[in-house]
Amino acid sequence: MYQAILFDVDGTILDTEKAVLHSLQSVLEEAGHFYTQEELRFALGIPGEKAIQRLNLLNADEILAKWMEQELQMVDEVRLFDGIEALLPQIPESAVVTSKNSYEMEKGFYPFGIGEHFNAIVCASDTVNHKPHPEPLLKAMELLARNPGEVLYIDDSPYDMACAHSAGADFGLALWGAKSEKGFEEAEHAFRRPSEILAHVAIQNE
Repeated sequence: MYQAILFDVDGTILDTEKAVLHSLQSVLEEAGHFYTQEELRFALGIPGEKAIQRLNLLNADEILAKWMEQELQMVDEVRLFDGIEALLPQIPESAVVTSKNSYEMEKGFYPFGIGEHFNAIVCASDTVNHKPHPEPLLKAMELLARNPGEVLYIDDSPYDMACAHSAGADFGLALWGAKSEKGFEEAEHAFRRPSEILAHVAIQNE
């Protein structure tokens, strides 16, 4: 049983895939760079700055800024995954560890009204190093006063599995976001529905 459950945002709490890929593809096309959404899937689960760097663009800063703004305008394409809203109040201790920066969280996470359910929130603005580096997860554990053996990190990305294992924590695959277990053979758990996580949560004594 785990004392605390840590969640990523994109692909785990919020279904943002369509907004992320659609906005990035659109901004790149405007700049004369043509990619399929499948070719851009590597951008899921890592900070936007890292994704743009991997594309080796001359006008990287301009494209990044336009991408962030366009993604935030696609709020109608983002939704809470089914079962998440019912799950969160049932978990005694939880945290968010995300690659979103503080501005993205303000515009694209807090409006969903679920921030109150978390005991700690660590975003890309809070650490020097970012996932898959373990620093974000270690920061969350520090805020919760928990050690790696007491927490489970839930996400749909191999970057986050690497982050969890580098931090010494277990990883739970969110299949509602990942869609497949391929590439996640080292995950300690695989969950098809958010409600399945509750079987691994320690009930705290009053």
